[in-house]
Amino acid sequence: MVNIIWLFMIVTGILVAAWNGKVEIVTSAALESARSAVNVSLGLIAIMTFWLGIMRLAEKAGLIRILARVVKPLTSFLFPSVPKNHPAIGAIIMNLSANILGLGNAATPMGLIAMQELQKLNTRHPDTASDAMCTFLALNTSCITLIPATVIGIRMQAGSANPTEIVGTTLFATGCGTIVAVIADRFFRSLYYRYRR
Repeated sequence: MVNIIWLFMIVTGILVAAWNGKVEIVTSAALESARSAVNVSLGLIAIMTFWLGIMRLAEKAGLIRILARVVKPLTSFLFPSVPKNHPAIGAIIMNLSANILGLGNAATPMGLIAMQELQKLNTRHPDTASDAMCTFLALNTSCITLIPATVIGIRMQAGSANPTEIVGTTLFATGCGTIVAVIADRFFRSLYYRYRR
């Protein structure tokens, strides 16, 4: 559906430009946008490499295991159906850590691994998402972000005078999103089990 919407917008833009006799503007804007996208992408490589390196160092130094112990009560509360030492918990923690650092691209592989591990536990109804999978999806989508590294990098590339000024508002917005996601997950799950009986 999204592809159809994008195609409609592109075709409409080209037709309107042709109608007004300004097709060259569309061509120059497309080329300029492509050049700008490449420059921004190359600029983000340094930021992504730095934070991925920090994550890797934390993993090798055992900080992820320490973090896992610290957040074990939280993960036990949020994922009661997942055994304490199951690989899914480690993948969930790594995914959430990357999201907390604002590294959505780095979080994606760990999110896929977490879902695969959660699917291994989903033996009763393998064609339906389990409670743990739904909770993880809600958390992954709305995860609190302490350091929005990618957005800061984009702001730096765009020449922002103070690229880090969004940290406070990002923390507030993502914190609210995480709280709402957890509450909604619990609420809808209780409704489902109440009316399923």
